[in-house]
Amino acid sequence: MSRQIVLDTETTGLSFETGDRVIEIGCVELLDRKLSGNNLHIYVNPERDSHEDALKVHGISNEFLRDKPKFAEVAEDLIAYLRGAELIIHNAPFDVGFLNSELERAGRLKLDTFVDQVTDTLVMAKQLYPGKRNSLDALCDRLSVDNSSRTLHGALLDAELLADVYINLTRGQEALEIGFSDHGTASVAVASVDLRRFDLPVVRATEEELAAHQDVLAQIDQSSGGKTVWAADRRHL
Repeated sequence: MSRQIVLDTETTGLSFETGDRVIEIGCVELLDRKLSGNNLHIYVNPERDSHEDALKVHGISNEFLRDKPKFAEVAEDLIAYLRGAELIIHNAPFDVGFLNSELERAGRLKLDTFVDQVTDTLVMAKQLYPGKRNSLDALCDRLSVDNSSRTLHGALLDAELLADVYINLTRGQEALEIGFSDHGTASVAVASVDLRRFDLPVVRATEEELAAHQDVLAQIDQSSGGKTVWAADRRHL
């Protein structure tokens, strides 16, 4: 079963290298691309105050965080929750940098030693929509994800929105309907289908089916006099 964790953090500022710290961690679990409900939400006492600009972004007061656990106290629970999963993060270097800094400070190993991999949805979005705004809000608007409740940044809320955005970004090909005009030319109509309404199991070919497929390819190649593209490519290797 594929396990992915959509993750977001809030911090006291923009640079862990100058001492800024994590104050909130939000995680949303996807099992086979479906929300499991097994989420993780942690507030952390950063042992320092947030910058004024950061406060305007997340609205989490210094007073609210005073009695929250320090990162070292929650590190083991976080590691156990993330272990073996693929992390889905928007602008991953920011969050990964902060989390690795906190892990190092707590005497723990870095993320890449216990998670499977990290996928950056900002990189994905830039490849899909080059030259366009690809912030989380912009992607929500573009992909019809309701972000009306996002008046301030919050790690869990942003992770929930990003989970929806990620599923939309990786949904795959939309349905194509091919018809012909009166002049015999093909016309293509694209119909958007929300695949979240369907259960889409992955069915892999058996060894027998793969062998039968190769046999058909060989027959086609023989009928064409050895002119098929796939066979020609192999002959040139």
